[in-house]
Amino acid sequence: MIIDGKKIAAEILREVKIKVAALPFQPVFCDVLVGDDPVSALFVRIKAKTAEAVGIKFHHAQYPADISSGELVAQIKIIGQLKDLCGLIVQLPLPADLPRVEILDAIPSELDVDVVGGESSRKFYAGQQILLPPTAAAILTILETLPEGWRRQKILVLGQGELVGRPVAHLLRQQGLDVTTADRSTPDLPGHLRQADIIISAAGQGRMITGDLVKPGAIVIDAGTSELGGGIVGDADFDSLSARVSFITPVPGGVGPVTVAKLLENVLLVAEQKHKI
Repeated sequence: MIIDGKKIAAEILREVKIKVAALPFQPVFCDVLVGDDPVSALFVRIKAKTAEAVGIKFHHAQYPADISSGELVAQIKIIGQLKDLCGLIVQLPLPADLPRVEILDAIPSELDVDVVGGESSRKFYAGQQILLPPTAAAILTILETLPEGWRRQKILVLGQGELVGRPVAHLLRQQGLDVTTADRSTPDLPGHLRQADIIISAAGQGRMITGDLVKPGAIVIDAGTSELGGGIVGDADFDSLSARVSFITPVPGGVGPVTVAKLLENVLLVAEQKHKI
């Protein structure tokens, strides 16, 4: 009933490690951190540790929260020239006064393993992108571990953000699946939730989905994260849902580890493309 994201991630990372070891060079990955937000810093440390564990060198790059946008863009361009760099991302969210689009667009598209820059996003929605947004790819991977039959069920994607909701809805529709989208402003949201066989949530509102809002036997894939009570929680109220649903991903330990694994799989894909060149 509880989907073990760590186990799924371990299987992906095992393959990544084997393929990285077969490369004639060691790929480098960088996650740029701006400021000292403890949650963002934790996520960067997790990615750094996981990268090193599969043989990918991690390049540390942290800048103060008051860095100017011009200086940050310049630093991203310098990092982009590093030898053997095969993945460059900027940890989100950025400090509020920094122009998010301008900074993400500074990442060279061929190194944009988060698939968040303008060019990479356009290619993804046009079906021309080899790399897939890591969280969307992680959710599809998790769904593919479920018993056969899930592809015929009604899927509700809750949340329409650029990082998770929109790309995962697009990816699932590409698979020919029955997908409805909603957000917190959708009229009769409880009705939509109760009709769905599979709920994929990326709303970012802690524990908003409770047991009374889902049909018995539903599947809940929780890609939301929020700070609550000094910790990280998902959109799903795990305690009230666990006895009612057939499958559920926990937070932490569900979508998150698989997302990191798919991100590093993207780094590997870039490295393999460089090796071919």
